[in-house]
Amino acid sequence: MDERISSLQSENRTYPPTPAFAAAANVDESAFDRARELGHVAFWEEQARRLAWDRQWHTAHEWSPATEAADGTLSVPAAGWFLGGRLNVAVNCVDRHVDAGDGERVALHFEGEPGDRRSITYAELQRQVSRAANALESLGIVAGDRVVVYLPVIPETIIITLAIARIGAVHSLVFGGFSAEALRFRVEDTGAKLLVTTDGQFRRGSAVPVKGIADDAVDGNPAVETVLVVKRTGDLTPEIPWTDGRDVWWHEVVDTASPEHAAQAFDAEHPLFIIYTSGTTGKPKGLVHTSGGYLTQTSWTHWAMFDSKPGDVYWCTADLAWVTAHTYEIYGPLSNGVTQVIYEGTPNTPTPTRHFEIIERYGVTTYYTAPTLIRTLMSWFPDGVPARFDLRSIRLLGTVGEAINPEAWVWFHENIGGGTAPIVDTWWQSETGAAIVAPLPGVTTLKPGSATRSLPGLSAKVVDGDGVEVPRGGGGFLVIDQTWPAMARTVWGNPERYRDAYWSRFASHGYFLAGDGAAYDDDGYIWLLGRIDDVINVSGHRLSTIEIESALVSHPGIAEAAVVGVPDATTGQAIAAFVIPSRNRPTERSTAIEDLDIDGWRGLGAELTDELRAHVAVAIGPIAKPRTVVVVPDLPKTRSGKIMRRLLVEAVSGDVAGDVTSLQDDSVLPRISAILRD
Repeated sequence: MDERISSLQSENRTYPPTPAFAAAANVDESAFDRARELGHVAFWEEQARRLAWDRQWHTAHEWSPATEAADGTLSVPAAGWFLGGRLNVAVNCVDRHVDAGDGERVALHFEGEPGDRRSITYAELQRQVSRAANALESLGIVAGDRVVVYLPVIPETIIITLAIARIGAVHSLVFGGFSAEALRFRVEDTGAKLLVTTDGQFRRGSAVPVKGIADDAVDGNPAVETVLVVKRTGDLTPEIPWTDGRDVWWHEVVDTASPEHAAQAFDAEHPLFIIYTSGTTGKPKGLVHTSGGYLTQTSWTHWAMFDSKPGDVYWCTADLAWVTAHTYEIYGPLSNGVTQVIYEGTPNTPTPTRHFEIIERYGVTTYYTAPTLIRTLMSWFPDGVPARFDLRSIRLLGTVGEAINPEAWVWFHENIGGGTAPIVDTWWQSETGAAIVAPLPGVTTLKPGSATRSLPGLSAKVVDGDGVEVPRGGGGFLVIDQTWPAMARTVWGNPERYRDAYWSRFASHGYFLAGDGAAYDDDGYIWLLGRIDDVINVSGHRLSTIEIESALVSHPGIAEAAVVGVPDATTGQAIAAFVIPSRNRPTERSTAIEDLDIDGWRGLGAELTDELRAHVAVAIGPIAKPRTVVVVPDLPKTRSGKIMRRLLVEAVSGDVAGDVTSLQDDSVLPRISAILRD
């Protein structure tokens, strides 16, 4: 069955590493040679030795793929890495740096949304994590227990996460903006004994009560024995519901605990955390990640991709509940002894320059963020970063979450990176645990919009519907064709769903199906084409949403775009484009873009439709011209920066349903629906 995806757009701009960067880089071309020479298992054994192990493993890797029985049923695949090895993940992230004499190095620069700031050294982090570990044990939490963490981006979130890992419990972090219903599902599904939350949170300049949401989520759940509450907003949210005998204050049980804690080691396959997929369709899946393999790949890829060096100040902008932050904001940076920034608030609170201020204040050297934010910054600052901000500390940039449009890549490189900083465009997922496809900044010649190639010791391919690798220039399904240490081991409580979701489609080949479409260019670079479910079939042509969106964003009047397929009686599906105009977009009316009413947005759509259709026809081809162009003030996005295109399809049909709890701003969809209505 040929299910190739048409790849119509080309990108010829290239950015090789500068000689100075390449000469000082942590990793050179020999890493690829080494991985090929050793084989992927022995290569990852070599990287595992970067960590501190209490006991070495006896078996590097075991793998039982999904195989078909005589009755046609598939077995559930099972993987193990570094079996017999024992380590403590938190010790690897904190204690060993203190033991090495780096206790006075700053681990965390925290910036709160209201402007409060704290800097925490590795020695202080060790004391705080030890206090939290002692407090958890005093509350009856033991190895294997599940703890749900419902907190914003504050130091206590990292402290409690590391403390849970330190005692061998299993954490599940939940975005602090989720509803009680979404939180309840995760608490019940994990069977958590403890929920950690706050009295309130700061969101877009306001103090918002949170404890009541947490209470609703655990109401009637006998498994939850304790709710541990961090005082964050205090007198700004005074009416805090309280259940005596269940609720305890952080400052009363953690801050008063002993700062010394004797950590024990756990098996490499001991569960470390459960992270839930966003649930854009169906029930969210709780993916289980274990300790030794996950930390091995997480630590090495962070060190290699971000060229992590002493003295760097690293900032990953993700919310701590997302897998991006688990891997490249908690475990990766801390395992490498990095100084990093964490920021509680939104990018435009109180002004759209907040991120520039933070970069300048702390001397950020590595800035890792989502394409959505980059496109937003483009719309806020079409003429570039205001000259009053000094961003010269930046030496490396990174992107994550979805494919980045080439024009956004170039804007990021020139305006945030000063035209010199390489961009590490990473492809990976909650399921993969750590990066799979990404450039090495001292090795790889970059192309705007491409995550380039698989990292050393890893392998991804683009195949057709029969599992046959497509030729150069062809598109199809992105698969991972060999095992990797950070792979999710199962879906919590439902191993059959793990098999069916990821391994059944290409079981005869042993491929992991990522769920993304991709294409090779003539040099063998991988280009992400969007989720397979988002591919649009127009008159038999399977078109990539990402390519059409990139063409739209390349228009000077457009800051961001989302493309979806909608029913069409003639072509089967037609292309509907939702676009956000640039602030400098000239209009035929005097009203500023940000002040347009519903009729104004419709009118702007009428102005732009023919212009954008013609632009896409030139950039890609007439087959990719949108039938409909809708100009909107914003798009429905998750807090991790992904556009929820499924909601746009439902908005066109007038029937929005399903899980919308992961939306960053729940007011966006009603505004889009109002613009669509006659």
